[in-house]
Amino acid sequence: MNWHPLTQIEQLQEIIDKSAHTPQVIYKHSTRCSISVVVKNRLEKEDTPKAVDFHYLDLLAYRPVSNAVAEQFSVQHESPQVLVIKNGKCVYDDSHMAINMDDIIDQAAAA
Repeated sequence: MNWHPLTQIEQLQEIIDKSAHTPQVIYKHSTRCSISVVVKNRLEKEDTPKAVDFHYLDLLAYRPVSNAVAEQFSVQHESPQVLVIKNGKCVYDDSHMAINMDDIIDQAAAA
């Protein structure tokens, strides 16, 4: 897994811009939540598609960024949470143990 750290609100515009050509995934992680740890480990054990960028957000360290993600993409904040961004919009989000790589890949590949 090649995580791109998401640490600044300004990076959201870069993610939106890139999503016009390459699906972008944001994984919101809580370092104090055991479910977050399990989900992150599960994702990291899977083969990741080459044509998708994965962004890691430590929502405890970067709470304002986490809030901006929720507002920008009109999703309710949850933790852990995954968002798939295509053409500037969140086309899929899920949380907790429902997060899995197969669904992320399917949503990233959908037209």
